[in-house]
Amino acid sequence: MEEEKENQQVTIGNAKVNVVHPSIFNVVKQRQRIKEKLSGIKHKIGVYSAKGGVGKTTVAVNLAFTLKEMGYKVGLLDADIDCPNLHLFLDIKQAREPEYPLKPIEKEGVKVISTAMFVDEAKRPIIWRGPMVAKMLAEFLEATEWGELDYLILDCSPGTSDSNLSIMQLLEMDGFVIVTTPQHIAAINAIRSGMMAKRLGVAVLGVVENMSDGSTSGGKEVSDALKCQFLGAVKSSQNFNRLSDSGKIPVSEDSEIKEEFISMTKKLISGGD
Repeated sequence: MEEEKENQQVTIGNAKVNVVHPSIFNVVKQRQRIKEKLSGIKHKIGVYSAKGGVGKTTVAVNLAFTLKEMGYKVGLLDADIDCPNLHLFLDIKQAREPEYPLKPIEKEGVKVISTAMFVDEAKRPIIWRGPMVAKMLAEFLEATEWGELDYLILDCSPGTSDSNLSIMQLLEMDGFVIVTTPQHIAAINAIRSGMMAKRLGVAVLGVVENMSDGSTSGGKEVSDALKCQFLGAVKSSQNFNRLSDSGKIPVSEDSEIKEEFISMTKKLISGGD
């Protein structure tokens, strides 16, 4: 509460004076450094969900590889710092010593980076408080050598956590893709995440319904509430799950899944036009 007061007004003599908390200057400076560091990246899109288990990483991975198949230069950042999963979906087993600057691993033409490449979180879980997670994410943004990219896709952590707040504060983004499932409760939670982004001035680019039963009720409920486009549905599929669990990329292995993602990706990058 004291910090909120410092960010508002104090009385000096007879005058009301706006006071900015000193930490805001550090955020501004860091945001500028990150902007310069990522100047070779044309578009930055986060894939976001309110809760884990709805398929956020599934969508992020297949969106990134669909963009690559469409001829774009793509990077994929695991922004779920303390519970990374990208390496499992991509069957990346290479461990490496941290070095500066950080260098992504290239997987079938897509540049990928994750904390799991530096820490075996299965044997040594990453048990960090929010400020440490946010600091690590900021270092990933500031220290990674991505080179020239058309798209950087961020697989964000679920919920309204410190790391997502850091992304919204530090990174100039095109916006977020919100992932939900058909259930009404999942849709309600997804709306909360979208409202957080919009409240912080970050666009919601569209909604994907994962594990769809064909009704698309959850996805359309979210897109209507957030007043954004419904990108499409990923049908519930045993083959999709089997490929993902085995570290294979569904859009590279299954033509029907590929067509679903091409349709959604075209809507995303065209803005629905």
